[in-house]
Amino acid sequence: MTTPPFRAVIACGGTGGHLFPGLAVAETLKERGHEVLLFVSEKEIDTVALKGHPEFRFEKLPSVGMPSMLSPAFVRFLRRSYESLGYCRATYRKFRPSVVLGMGGFTATAPIIAGRQLKLPTFIHESNAIPGRANKFTARFATRVLLGFKACATHFPKRDCVVTGTPVRRNLGSPLDRTAALAAFRLEPGRPTLLVMGGSQGASGINQTLFKCAPLLKNQNLQIIHFTGERDDRLAAANYQREEIPHYVAPFHHRMEEALSAADLVISRAGAASLSELSQFGLASILIPYPFATDDHQTFNAKVFVEAGAAELQPEQSIAPDSFAALVSNLLTNDRRREQMSAAARVILPRNAAGNVADEIEWAVAKNAAA
Repeated sequence: MTTPPFRAVIACGGTGGHLFPGLAVAETLKERGHEVLLFVSEKEIDTVALKGHPEFRFEKLPSVGMPSMLSPAFVRFLRRSYESLGYCRATYRKFRPSVVLGMGGFTATAPIIAGRQLKLPTFIHESNAIPGRANKFTARFATRVLLGFKACATHFPKRDCVVTGTPVRRNLGSPLDRTAALAAFRLEPGRPTLLVMGGSQGASGINQTLFKCAPLLKNQNLQIIHFTGERDDRLAAANYQREEIPHYVAPFHHRMEEALSAADLVISRAGAASLSELSQFGLASILIPYPFATDDHQTFNAKVFVEAGAAELQPEQSIAPDSFAALVSNLLTNDRRREQMSAAARVILPRNAAGNVADEIEWAVAKNAAA
């Protein structure tokens, strides 16, 4: 069924984990002929990321995260939330949207409430296995809750839930030829390749683990691609150089499809967006959840992959260099085990998550128009 063009609002600011999946949905809706307005936060990460997407109009909301109700900052939270709600109402009068999607965080709360007040279809998307505080609150105003993980449905017992998967950045595309991908990093096609990544902010704990393990990996016939974040790139490069381990080290890499296509094994945090990428590219992984994530949600995310046979879980606080290096070595030399993990990773999450979310939105808009 072809849905007539409509206007959609997507609230997706505050973190890369909210913004990039939201952009993936926006791109899909735009391809289908619909117009999209993005609500983002006032954080610099949103402004910088959106410079690469001039095709989308975006508005900044003054929303902030909710502190403790006993904190003096709670008054500011209430004031900012009220300002955001008024701004959304004024914007909707001009833009006249047919649907509102919130990707999580308190940037999404005011847009969803304003949409509900206009009797529009409203959706929230929860990408993690454990929902955040904002989505727990905002869900009561949503027509439907869209989930990255099936396991999360138990946290919304009174809501209509659909598992869509977590949309992946469109610029990742599909896996590339491995030899060509390795050439982008000046690495050899004949060596097993370990990819180390800590997310958009890097991961100091993961970096420190690899620093300690490098002397134990020097004779393992491997090569390493390591994205360190802003601070540790020179130290990591010097470390690998000293141990004579072939490597490519950088703070970031904007063509992650190259790195994911080059990798045989990945060491990563367990944020929902990173796990969606590992699933899309079918990669075996060692997951080191960020230990200070809200409600320890990254550990719950990781356990979904571990229980499916797609990953190994290593809590950061209990990592011992000897055993960790042995695990890396064993996985890189055990092709059959990696292939099993890879196959499990490919099927653990729904494919085409952005399209799945867009389908839900189009269906709801058509149903609302027919009512």
